[in-house]
Amino acid sequence: MGWLRKNLFSNWYNSLLTIFGLYLLYILIPPLVNWIFLDANFVGSTRDDCTNEGACWIFIQQNIKLIFYGLYPTEELWRINFVYLILLISGVYLLFPNLKYKGWVGAFLLIIFPIICVVLLSGGFGLESVETRLWGGLFLTLVIAGVGIVLSLPIGVMLALGRRSKLPVVSLLCTIFIEIWRGVPLITVLFMASVMFPMFLPEDTYMDKLVRVIIAITLFESAYMAEVVRGGLQALPRGQYDAGKSLGMGYWRMHLLIIMPQALKLVIPGIANTFLALVKDTPLILVVGLLELIGMIDMAKTNPKWLGFAAEGYVFAGFVFWI
Repeated sequence: MGWLRKNLFSNWYNSLLTIFGLYLLYILIPPLVNWIFLDANFVGSTRDDCTNEGACWIFIQQNIKLIFYGLYPTEELWRINFVYLILLISGVYLLFPNLKYKGWVGAFLLIIFPIICVVLLSGGFGLESVETRLWGGLFLTLVIAGVGIVLSLPIGVMLALGRRSKLPVVSLLCTIFIEIWRGVPLITVLFMASVMFPMFLPEDTYMDKLVRVIIAITLFESAYMAEVVRGGLQALPRGQYDAGKSLGMGYWRMHLLIIMPQALKLVIPGIANTFLALVKDTPLILVVGLLELIGMIDMAKTNPKWLGFAAEGYVFAGFVFWI
């Protein structure tokens, strides 16, 4: 009772806000629970089995392969599942404290694992080649977001250091790069990468559309990452730099051992925000003809057999992105 009085009913207007909030929850949550769970349809194979007034999760069930794997050949899905398994085992291992060799596992995920993914999924190791136009769904979302995250962080760190450099040319070039990329929307960058980027390549040179998109997203996100890291660098007191110099350290050694570990720790929330924004920005690749999670749901809902179930698809997509 004391906690309720202090936090929810401390005065008359807080009491009114509490009552109003409870009323909103009362009118919103029961219908939502009914639609998602109680009145929903979970078993069946066609739209005729969706007889209740709630959500028709049969739509998701019947299109789950399309949503998760895109148009990737069914007989080759073991490759994607194998990649998921490696990622799951490595991620779970890193979550447990006090385990040995966590640094090596992290290095594996950042350096070796992406190479394995590209070679395995595209058709290396003597496997059948699978064109990237068949990649899609959640699988493509994770590929683009994962590669963008791995590449944008080191580029962003170098840009942040370059912008703070005492060399005027380096500082100016890094500043121009950062401000240009931060000044345009991602959808424009993707469109330009898909349509105009090939014009700057030599004749008879072909670059896969997925590669163009990854390059565009990496450059775009690295500009934002640079500003996040620069904030951490500016937050450190001058004494840290002086201490490094007093120990006889050069520029790179001082930044590697003293400055960057502290700066990156300060901006972990900003780095996480940038990575989350990258994951949620992946549906924009729809403008260049690549169908990730949202794109595949759009394709599934236009199937004449499943017209009218867009709400279920978008609710499911929102839940997957939230996870």
